[in-house]
Amino acid sequence: MDMRSAMRTLDRGTLRDIALVCLADALVGASFGAIAVSGGLPAWVPVAMSLLVFAGGSQFAAVGVILAGGGPIAAVVTGLVLNARLLPFGFAVADVLGGSRWQRLLGAQMLTDESAAFTLLQRDPKARRAAFWICGVALFAVWNAAVLLGALVGGAVGDTDALGLDAAFPAVLLALVLPSLTDRSVRNPALVGAVIAVAATPFLPAGLPVLLALAALVPAVRAALRRTPARTPEPEPVAEVR
Repeated sequence: MDMRSAMRTLDRGTLRDIALVCLADALVGASFGAIAVSGGLPAWVPVAMSLLVFAGGSQFAAVGVILAGGGPIAAVVTGLVLNARLLPFGFAVADVLGGSRWQRLLGAQMLTDESAAFTLLQRDPKARRAAFWICGVALFAVWNAAVLLGALVGGAVGDTDALGLDAAFPAVLLALVLPSLTDRSVRNPALVGAVIAVAATPFLPAGLPVLLALAALVPAVRAALRRTPARTPEPEPVAEVR
């Protein structure tokens, strides 16, 4: 995609908003790199994770599980659960990803909450496509550069707790969750899951309380299934009588 042409497609206000979002994500990315390295992980781990995963909330959650003593399976499952929220976003912006297989794979890697949000704000098909790719590519570049810088600085600082960066984990996760909590059907299972995780923390290894908290989704899923109207079978075609 011609990025210069795409930038001319969007208005200045949208480009300014994308730049501000990139700036905010850069601060979060630097915090992620610094916390991961100061927690004991090699610098290449957060850098490689940012290149391959490119999902801030999932990266924070997975590294948080590892640093708390959890296993890699619990970390991966936690990250996958958080990233599951991107599935409906993928359906919503599928029209801007392009026709070839490689374009769609690259677009899937650029899919984030931010790129989906800026895409859905546009009405014109060209503007939707431009918003998705400009936001996705810019965020990918800024996020990875910030994580690398944070990993280098975190190794030099050593104890990021002294800077208060340890608060980034709950702050970022809470920021990701808060907009969804306005919906009662999401808020109630989330609160029940939080109670389950906190209650189980003293008795289970790190990482398992988060997985156990998924049990709070069971009543919500059953209620959603009950609300789904049963499909009426289509009538059998009547054979023509001659």
